[in-house]
Amino acid sequence: MANQVNLREIALTILMEITEEEAYSHVVLREALEKYQYLEKRDRAFISRAVEGTLEHMIQMDYIIEQFSNVPVYNMKPLIRNLLRLSIYQMKYMDSVPDSAVCNEAVKLAQRRGFYNLKGFVNGVLRNTARRLNQVRYPDPNTEPLHYLSVKYSFPIWMLDRWTSQFGYETTEKICRDTHMEKPTVVRCNLARASKEQIVEELENQGITVRQHPYLDYALEISDYNYMKAVSAFKKGWIQVQDISSMLVAEIAAPNWGDTCIDVCASPGGKSLHIADKLMGSGYVEARDISERKVALMQENIERAGAINIRAVLKDATVPDPDSYQKADIVLADLPCSGLGVIGKKQDIKYKMSEKQQQDIIRLQRRILAVVQNYVKPDGVLIFSTCTIGAEENQYNIKWFLENFPFRLESIDPYLCEELRGRTTGGGYIQLLPGIHRSDGFFIARLRRVSQSADEEYYLDEEDEEAAQGDF
Repeated sequence: MANQVNLREIALTILMEITEEEAYSHVVLREALEKYQYLEKRDRAFISRAVEGTLEHMIQMDYIIEQFSNVPVYNMKPLIRNLLRLSIYQMKYMDSVPDSAVCNEAVKLAQRRGFYNLKGFVNGVLRNTARRLNQVRYPDPNTEPLHYLSVKYSFPIWMLDRWTSQFGYETTEKICRDTHMEKPTVVRCNLARASKEQIVEELENQGITVRQHPYLDYALEISDYNYMKAVSAFKKGWIQVQDISSMLVAEIAAPNWGDTCIDVCASPGGKSLHIADKLMGSGYVEARDISERKVALMQENIERAGAINIRAVLKDATVPDPDSYQKADIVLADLPCSGLGVIGKKQDIKYKMSEKQQQDIIRLQRRILAVVQNYVKPDGVLIFSTCTIGAEENQYNIKWFLENFPFRLESIDPYLCEELRGRTTGGGYIQLLPGIHRSDGFFIARLRRVSQSADEEYYLDEEDEEAAQGDF
């Protein structure tokens, strides 16, 4: 490990930002790894694994800590509880790190960060844990099934309760287990810039392992690379990092030559770029988002991909845009959501989300839908999608939408491979689940606007607005 920096201190600082300052894990970790890009690959890998692993198993770490501490985790100083979490994760899951080194480094870190008077406490908890870690008794899956899942996979009870009610216990455990599995990066080939054969050759020449994804021919799974921005195919705009579930949005949208598409919550722009690619330079895609930072990020991706029929625009999806009424053949409404389908990539989501926050998100989703459905031409298509699982934000929202606006669900079977077709796809939607499908958790529905006069605007009146705030 590098002499000039303390890798554990870097990991601890990142954890503090995520758990105490409400920063997004993927953003903080990416920025830290870019800052320490000069470190050796194994050192950066240590930081990544220590941070991501501690977050991934945080409820389990707290459960273990409380077996050996007379102070509850929630009563500890924030730095001390994160230091203990980080240290016990190394003991339990990182076999290459000796327990004695973990304890010694933790005590030094406590001192260096101003907690000299607590170094004995840190030392005592960690020495005790090291001696008796294999004696920890976990909840019984037969008598406490939800508590068992909560501790084993580090998921909050309320979330597990929802999922077991909707998907059953077995599927819920598969979802939880999948979020702990390491997976390759999925990329979409930009076939307007290079052939798939060229792209695969370019990747393999850099020593990158490439596999075909089973759902879409232009999707690849890659692994054994160091840093995405150093991948030549990425720098050339030949590939776009994008999960297969996100690619399916453009497949289900199925744009025709010359179509106009408005993506109302587009950042970071992967779906918008995919639509633009499928239009083969024709038509027009407007990729909208609410912050200048997100719009700048989308513009950077557009320029790297070399797309000519797409523009990144600053617009708030909750604010009506009369100039857009009935102008779009396709509206993509990939809405803000709880993000519970991508926990495997953003482990902090499961700790930051609450039932109350989820209800607030549902209200926001309905506000946006009520506004942006006006942009769809008669006989045009609205694609509703979220990167979450569970009926509250998905099926219930579709039911509410169909009751209030002139749309109908339309079969998505023609746009899916045989493996993905099922009971709901003929009816117009699909719920992808981690551990069940080879993808993130994602919901996609295709809705067709029924005939409507050109000057007729639909909106929520007071009664409908009240219904939008109601039970979920």
